[in-house]
Amino acid sequence: MVSGCFDLLHSGHVAFLKEAAQLGELYVCIGSDHNVYNLKGRYPVNPQSERQYMLEALSCVHEVRINRGMGIIDFEGEMADIKPDVFFVNEDGHTPDKEHFCHARGVAYVVAKRTPHGGLPTRSTTALRVECTIPYRLDLAGGWLDQPWVSEHCPGPVLTISLEPTHEFNDRSGMSSSTRKKAIELWRTALPSGDAEKLAKMLFAFENPPGTKEVAGSQDAIGIVFPGLNKLNYNGSYWPESIESVYDEDVLRWLEQHLWLISLGPRQSTYNVLDNTHITPSCAMALAHAANAAWQAILNRDCAAFGEACRNSFEAQIAMFPNMVDDGISTLIEQYKTQARGWKLSGAGGGGYLVLVSDVPVERAIRVKIRRHGA
Repeated sequence: MVSGCFDLLHSGHVAFLKEAAQLGELYVCIGSDHNVYNLKGRYPVNPQSERQYMLEALSCVHEVRINRGMGIIDFEGEMADIKPDVFFVNEDGHTPDKEHFCHARGVAYVVAKRTPHGGLPTRSTTALRVECTIPYRLDLAGGWLDQPWVSEHCPGPVLTISLEPTHEFNDRSGMSSSTRKKAIELWRTALPSGDAEKLAKMLFAFENPPGTKEVAGSQDAIGIVFPGLNKLNYNGSYWPESIESVYDEDVLRWLEQHLWLISLGPRQSTYNVLDNTHITPSCAMALAHAANAAWQAILNRDCAAFGEACRNSFEAQIAMFPNMVDDGISTLIEQYKTQARGWKLSGAGGGGYLVLVSDVPVERAIRVKIRRHGA
């Protein structure tokens, strides 16, 4: 059994399904239009009836069903009915929750490499919509200090890296996907050349026109536009007082070798991180101190110190925004505590990715590629 959206059927889908079918009679369970919207904030290009028809036309597929459930694990009812021996996912679709769900039901869980057939290019549904080189953004420490109602209590930095779109990161996952969509709306398929700060200000203004009630942090626009590693120094304003950039190849390569992402799935549409906030000068100071420590640890390429600083930054965030985590996320973090030096959540939490700092490989984790200066 496999499950997914399978919108805009492409060669990558077919290669994945043919590989799965080698294990036995293949059942394909697809997300309903309503659930896709709930997870991604947009409806699929092709409605569920058309997606079902296209998949049923493949000779390797035995049967196609539309999942009745909601959320990332929307196939609980279908699994109970089908009773498969194996649940098959690719690396992009793997989450620890899916693995635990299958093991609890005695279903073998197999993760396949995302390998295109023969000499064909790697495909994704997002890439088919538009071949886009606009980066994503990942914040490493200090997130929330880009909001003036936090940094007014204590100035401090937010550390960001600009990521090449080598992976189709989930919408609503804290990877600045909403700002990236605005960048695509503004610039189509690629960042224009020019002064990075001017371009970032343009993107920030485009995303936050006059009258915007909840202003998106400027770290999103800066993190997308500025290549490499950046330290954004905030002091009670929406825009940082200064930006420090690192393009040193040894530092960037070291970061790529020590960051690992575990998919939690996107945030639910009803998630609100701003409920139950508790912002104090002491919490803001702890966050700023941790972010400064993370910056120094990265420059020193000290994994232990970087991991500790990430943990301290994350704990300071949770103290102010307890909705960032829930019991499921806390349980998952416990599973990696003996392996990772540090951890945090991408963006505002509530889903997205668990970001681990580790000097040893993390099984079934996603690697990132930092965009270089001049690329």
